[in-house]
Amino acid sequence: MNELIRGAPEQSETPPAAAAAAVTPGPVLRKDASDPASLPPETPLDMPEQDFDARVPQQPRPRPRQGYWVARAAVMSGAAMLTAAFAYELYSVLAFVRMTPIQFIFLVLSTIAFGWISLGSLSAAMGFLPLFTSDSADTISLPAAEGPLATRTALLFPVYHEDPAQIAGTIEAMAEDLDGYGRAAAFDIFVLSDTRGNDPGAAEERVYAALARHLAAIMPVYYRRRRENTGRKAGNIKDWVERFGGAYENFIILDADSVMSAETMLRLARGMERDKNAGLIQTVPRLVGGTTLLQQLQQFACNIYGRAVAAGIAFWHRDQGNYWGHNAIIRTVAFASAAGLPTRPGRPPFGGHILSHDFIEAVLLQRAGWGVHMAPSLAGSYEGMPPSLIDLVVRDRRWAQGNLQHLAIISAGGVTAMGRVHMVMGAAAYLVSAIWALSLGVGLVLALQGQQMIPSYFQDSKSLFPIWPVIDPGAALRLFLATMAVVLLPKAFGLLLEVKRSLAAREVGGPVRATAGVLTETIFSMLIAPILMATQTVAVFQILFGIDAGWKAQRRGDDGGIPLGAAIQFHWRHMALGVAMALICYQAYPELLVWMAPVLAGLILSGPLSWLLARPAGPVSSAIFSTPEDRDPPPILIRANARADGWTERVRAFA
Repeated sequence: MNELIRGAPEQSETPPAAAAAAVTPGPVLRKDASDPASLPPETPLDMPEQDFDARVPQQPRPRPRQGYWVARAAVMSGAAMLTAAFAYELYSVLAFVRMTPIQFIFLVLSTIAFGWISLGSLSAAMGFLPLFTSDSADTISLPAAEGPLATRTALLFPVYHEDPAQIAGTIEAMAEDLDGYGRAAAFDIFVLSDTRGNDPGAAEERVYAALARHLAAIMPVYYRRRRENTGRKAGNIKDWVERFGGAYENFIILDADSVMSAETMLRLARGMERDKNAGLIQTVPRLVGGTTLLQQLQQFACNIYGRAVAAGIAFWHRDQGNYWGHNAIIRTVAFASAAGLPTRPGRPPFGGHILSHDFIEAVLLQRAGWGVHMAPSLAGSYEGMPPSLIDLVVRDRRWAQGNLQHLAIISAGGVTAMGRVHMVMGAAAYLVSAIWALSLGVGLVLALQGQQMIPSYFQDSKSLFPIWPVIDPGAALRLFLATMAVVLLPKAFGLLLEVKRSLAAREVGGPVRATAGVLTETIFSMLIAPILMATQTVAVFQILFGIDAGWKAQRRGDDGGIPLGAAIQFHWRHMALGVAMALICYQAYPELLVWMAPVLAGLILSGPLSWLLARPAGPVSSAIFSTPEDRDPPPILIRANARADGWTERVRAFA
């Protein structure tokens, strides 16, 4: 680490430009818009920009990777076999004398979409097995919270127009929890603000200054607001590393709606201390605190299905895992030396600063030989979620641009094979929506062609008789049922795990509640899926045509209420698309309405559905979708909510 640490200037040292300005009257230029007294002395650490095409020397490993190919081959070959079987069956359904070009396009698009689904389902199956047998799915063994801890860790809260009272409450609760373990001295807290505007910034600074005074006896709370938000969140973190990172062996990244218990933070810090090759440990945060129907649906899905999905990812990613940008601990020297992001050539959306920086930072850490781990079984890590479907769509648009930006990096010469897999999967998550939409469009053309509304194709130029599509209804039904089985497999795994857990905990009515919740959530997810398909498809084409998403503040918490008229205004295109598709189905083949019902219903009802999902959840849905954290809230969440309420009252007093 020493060779990366530069000589630190005194806190009062003035940059040359500021010194020149001080000669004449006027404000002294500073790095930050906030009070420099709110920060500790700088301990800089170099964070050079990385070259994606360069091959960097890897860290020495205590043991070589062995057997990784077995897990990866099992998932990939299994998904490939399922996809090949699907393609063969679909070909059998479509084929007759000769497959027409439009049928071939439908075959290719449908096979790609099914391949993506089968990969996710098979990965979840691999995660289900250790969880069902009560084995750990973690890729790193974490010690208990109790025990010696010699390293120092910074808790970083990057914020951008967030509610300071909520964050202050979270920080106070986490500091008190660490103090209860007698380990507060091993941690410092930094609030890293990119909030724009003097008035919002000043209001924010008042709250965090009061918080620093309030917690002075427990641990320091530092606040820094940048003058320029260069690089967005990634640039915010880089600024901290280059100015203060030299004083800390590790840092834990937390979002504005993140909460982490002291036990979890201590286990992560001790895990990094024990495994010197670990560069990053990603927790799997549980979704909590939701009050709207959409939030409770997301919480339930995360609780029921997320465990198997995360364990499956850990199964075949091993110590070349991914990073989700928050609720993770990172070794500072590894991050500084290996994960500096370059600015991409060209204009946004493909050029400029990297948006989905977390994926790329994980790839760069892997490339340098640092272990990137996941700990699905580690409890005590929590986060919130968007309160409405509209907020979810807005956030999803930004993620889509960031993930598709990776397409320009995948072919770089210095990226590892697993790094390419991560980037391909991130981009595919959005490209598959466009592929699904195109397959639906081609399917409607096939239906119209079957009713002789569109001229058909001939075997050759001398044929006197057109070739009309001939579909075997029985074979089509079998293929549909098999496809639905693969699609619903992760939900079935999640239900089995929840039933097993509730029986072990002797929860009254647990299996019944879980079954009712899965069935109800499945219906909602089927209705929401075509809406996300439509929005993601539009996003993909916007990005491909160079339309930038920008960077907007995110709504959090329970303020998700949306008037019905506003919801319809936002979703009217989805509703119109659904009506048009329904008319085409009826005109071509009325029975097709039954097969297309989930897609058509989701689109036609998108406006009222979005309005309903943004409303507070009722008592019945709250009971059905309740999670263990809802029924028995962890102490850290109770404390964080109580402290946030207290800071809300203080903020009102400030005003």
